Amino acid sequence: MARIDLIASKEGLTSEQAGLYDWIVDSRGTLVRPFQVLLHMPRQAEHIARLGHVVRYESGLDGATRELAILATGQAHGCDYVWETHVDIARAEGVRSAAIRYLMGEDTDLNIREAVVVELVRELCSLSFVADATYTRATDELGVDLVLELSILVGYYTMLSYSMGTVAACRDTSRPVTGGP
Repeated sequence: MARIDLIASKEGLTSEQAGLYDWIVDSRGTLVRPFQVLLHMPRQAEHIARLGHVVRYESGLDGATRELAILATGQAHGCDYVWETHVDIARAEGVRSAAIRYLMGEDTDLNIREAVVVELVRELCSLSFVADATYTRATDELGVDLVLELSILVGYYTMLSYSMGTVAACRDTSRPVTGGP
């Protein structure tokens, strides 16, 4: 249950909120849940929406790597919303079923790229930094630029998870955070 009213339509919005509402819908096809929350703070929401557009649609990351990292980030923060929103996108972008099952706690194998991405995301989410060995494995597999892009993506989805977790229902509280979605 949301702790604040979610903005679901343009009715009653200020002109600043309404303009941003339109831009978000134009860029994403709908007003997605995080922005139903964030539109309460239109100045911040505008910058967050623009960053999210770059992170999702102008990244050098291939779709499967990007979506696997998004799922792993949502899982690391216990944000069901991120998982529920991105699991079908991940499949469409080519994330292997075995990798999705792995994130859900099944005993399946990850390929080298998947393992590097999941390790980097989990370490970054739990420690707020990446150890030298993890960084070396990641840069050997992905290159420095993509590792940096991954860290930005993790930061973006961490921010969304935190804001959603603060003011809106984003997870099933009956499940432990460390478990799969």
